[in-house]
Amino acid sequence: MKEQTIKPGSGALMLFVTLSLLGVAGFCIAKEWVVPAIVIPIVAFILMIGLTIVNPNESVVAVLFGSYKGTVKDNGFFWMNPFYAKKKISLRARNNESQPIKVNDKLGNPIMIGIVLVWKVEDTFKAAFEVDNYELFVKIQSESAIRKLAGMYPYDTFDDDHSELSLRSGGDEINHQLERELAERLAIAGIQVIEARISNLAYSQEIAQAMLQRQQATAVVAARTKIVEGAVGMVELALERLSQKQVIELDEERKAAMVSNLMVVLCSERSASPVINAGTLNN
Repeated sequence: MKEQTIKPGSGALMLFVTLSLLGVAGFCIAKEWVVPAIVIPIVAFILMIGLTIVNPNESVVAVLFGSYKGTVKDNGFFWMNPFYAKKKISLRARNNESQPIKVNDKLGNPIMIGIVLVWKVEDTFKAAFEVDNYELFVKIQSESAIRKLAGMYPYDTFDDDHSELSLRSGGDEINHQLERELAERLAIAGIQVIEARISNLAYSQEIAQAMLQRQQATAVVAARTKIVEGAVGMVELALERLSQKQVIELDEERKAAMVSNLMVVLCSERSASPVINAGTLNN
């Protein structure tokens, strides 16, 4: 079984027919024709049950005595078999923002993660009959996809040198992986995933402070490494220029002293204080 679209009859025409029957019933009552006066109104009211309004981006799933007959997706005023059991399903796009839940990342660190999911019903047959409650199904499968995604990647790469992606820096690639995971899970319910992205990501409260200090320490080490690399290059350039232009002849001991002084000046967190040497180079 799969979704099949049906074209119901005109609701305006059937409304005119039922009103005409009610007029005939009134005439029969006036003439005291008992049987027609009873039967015709009953028929008219049964026919009126089949009148249905389908709004834009809505659908009506029709079932007759447990048998699926089709889905009406056109909007307008229609008449359907009055014995159809009709179930309306919205075809509009919907937002589902999950509350942040606590999960473990690839390295076992507890993190808080939440997502925003944009979805809509694509196959009304699957949404109506393949799952019990497709809205609840979307919610539960979203949480399941979050847990699986978090277990595939670390929160950040400084804990896993072999990982090229992390939840924090993965960006579009992580979101695409989330969309693919959700699309596979929700296909059984006839749900189309329009967009899915991480909306909330943070370490869990019990380790947040420790991880913040670790990130700060990592940033300081990385900054210091860059400073030292730059300072070494500047010292090397200074010695090379002094030697090329023969400004001063430096022996190994004086080169070592100059290198030490330059490294202190370039790598220090504070500005250097100038000192004037009024004596000779040896003093």
